[in-house]
Amino acid sequence: MTSEITLSVASSGADAIDADALVLGVYSSSEGASLAPSFLSAQTVEGLEAVLEDLGISGAADQVYRLPGVEDSAAKIVVLTGLGERSEDAATRANALRYGVGSAARQLAGCENIVVSVPTEDVDDVAAVAEGIAFGAFTDSQLKEKSAEKVKAPVSSAVIITDVETDAASSALERALILGEAVHHTRVLVNTPPSHLYPETFAQQAIERVKDLDDVSVRVFEPEELEAEGFGGIMGVGKGSSRGPRFVEVKYAPQDASTSVALVGKGITFDSGGLSIKPGAAMMTMKCDMAGAASVLNAVAAVAELGLPIGATAYLCLAENMPSGTATRPEDVLTMRGGTTVEVLNTDAEGRLVMADGLAYASEQNFDVILDVATLTGAQMIALGTRTSAVMGDDAIRQQIVDAAEAAGEDFWPMPLPAHLRPALDSQVADLKNIGSRFGGMLSAGIFLKEFVGSTDEGQIPWAHLDIASPAFNEESAFGFTPKEGTGQSVPTLVKFLETRAGN
Repeated sequence: MTSEITLSVASSGADAIDADALVLGVYSSSEGASLAPSFLSAQTVEGLEAVLEDLGISGAADQVYRLPGVEDSAAKIVVLTGLGERSEDAATRANALRYGVGSAARQLAGCENIVVSVPTEDVDDVAAVAEGIAFGAFTDSQLKEKSAEKVKAPVSSAVIITDVETDAASSALERALILGEAVHHTRVLVNTPPSHLYPETFAQQAIERVKDLDDVSVRVFEPEELEAEGFGGIMGVGKGSSRGPRFVEVKYAPQDASTSVALVGKGITFDSGGLSIKPGAAMMTMKCDMAGAASVLNAVAAVAELGLPIGATAYLCLAENMPSGTATRPEDVLTMRGGTTVEVLNTDAEGRLVMADGLAYASEQNFDVILDVATLTGAQMIALGTRTSAVMGDDAIRQQIVDAAEAAGEDFWPMPLPAHLRPALDSQVADLKNIGSRFGGMLSAGIFLKEFVGSTDEGQIPWAHLDIASPAFNEESAFGFTPKEGTGQSVPTLVKFLETRAGN
């Protein structure tokens, strides 16, 4: 299902390691490209640098060139990957290593073994290199049968040359492999066609994903239970489909947990728009509308595999949004979990309806923090483009997500929840309506969700909303360690956020 890769480090003997490729870094600057420090001799480096300009190698991101092998290495070919401009800032340096080495690993599909020799000043650099390899070494043949052999196998083994102490480096490698598996599993779920992934089978996938993990339990709410328990949003969205909705609780509860976080994920396994039906072309990426649920599932699985001392529970809000004689109509009123009534004016604004139920239910469970993750609005794409996700909510939690994203090598931008947009959600016949002004649609959706976050004696539960609409699914060319289609975006950020909350 996902690629399996082995990672190791070596501090000596790099010249004798037999491999398909030796990966080296190239820096860019106004004076021209230069080879990043490696184990190669000065003479070999001089020879390689002499051809950089002639070959048009600038050291820019995603520039990956293959050259014949050199005498200093037993590798068959040399691969030069762009690292951009050299930086003394630790986070910038780590992100450049993650991206550049990840790009090389992705583009080296078909090569079995690689050696990577790039500058690693500390264990964070080693971790970034390892994560880049783990994220980039991914291919997905999905349901190919007769053409499956045309899909090149990803890199299966990588040795990182570093002087960083072996035990510390090994811990970084182990974390990278766990994180890579979580990202890969998320990508595969997002890529799975809606003919094969729908609420029932998604719930089964969740059970399978965590069945061997310690301290993890799963509860699946079937349609009858959802109806009885007042999950009006999930039922309202899912009742137009012959394949009924589900709500899945994946709970990691270690005995030494000192804090707890809920992760609520949007899981619309296919979004036709319902009776407010989308144009045909707009449905072409709607198998990805469950990326939030896939992300939170795999973030909790990764946290469990890492054995972090923090309680983390994923809530997967699963439904298929289809038009039919039983579908919710525009101007219908739904009663959500907790009793809030919502007038549905646009059935294509369905994600916030299922998420409202998930947030209301999570609020009842006494968590210290609640995060929700969703491919929620087209407005996110307009505001921030295809690679930057939005985060809204409490100032402190919002900033913690931004900080975690920077450390994880992902882009999240803090956005406001302006009070002046709230009145546009008032309904004449219900407590709320599911759409507001057409201006600031991403923000209005966040304001709607905030209505379903519960409170304690100390005030509203700390909460943030992550809108990953476009970054979760790459419709353009592959870049860095990111393939086409499912990206796994937000999983590294969520894991880093949870690690920080756990004190790791």
